[in-house]
Amino acid sequence: MTADHPAQESPAQVAGLVLAAGAGRRYGMPKALVSYEGGLLVERAYRLVADVCEVVIVVLGAAADEVRSRADLGDAQVVINRDWDTGMGSSLRTGLAALGPSSGGFRHNRHEADLAPAPGGFRQNRHSGSGPDLIDWGLNDAALVHLVDLPGMTVAALRRIAGHAAADVLAVASYSGVRGHPVLLGRTHWVGVAAAAIGDQGARGYLATRDVLEVECADVADPADLDYPPS
Repeated sequence: MTADHPAQESPAQVAGLVLAAGAGRRYGMPKALVSYEGGLLVERAYRLVADVCEVVIVVLGAAADEVRSRADLGDAQVVINRDWDTGMGSSLRTGLAALGPSSGGFRHNRHEADLAPAPGGFRQNRHSGSGPDLIDWGLNDAALVHLVDLPGMTVAALRRIAGHAAADVLAVASYSGVRGHPVLLGRTHWVGVAAAAIGDQGARGYLATRDVLEVECADVADPADLDYPPS
């Protein structure tokens, strides 16, 4: 399925997942720590997603302690993927595990993830009214997945994909007919996505077997990733 025009803003609650755990071997350093336009790539990725999603989870792995000490990640929930070297799939599983209460009983590998607030702590869930400043992950209908190494990503593209959010929807950005990021994963798909997220393919294998809404974003974002340092 394709959508040539953006949807109206969805009433669904969308959580943002920023995957930033890789070692960046081809680049020569973790991309989360790459300086870009006066900041770190991971800071830029967080800010973009935070402009669209109230709840943002940032998955770290390689050099996680250094990233947490250097990066301003605002009110993000920082999740550490201890198995980051097995590929992006483990980071996606780790991020979805943080949304576990609404995932139909999904359990993550206890060796994969440690959950801790970024400096500044948790934000109070705006729906909770009172009590501790903990987020009720069960309120999220979908997860909006963004990768740290996409410097050409924009709020407009993220918002366009998030506008299609619903618990049963799968959507991806399309760039002149080629699928890319961001990816929207409705809550009812989280268990299946996590089970299929092996190695570096992330959600790709699961999406290949399902009806997916492709949303054209070439007019608002550049999908090129940052694999190598500027020459």
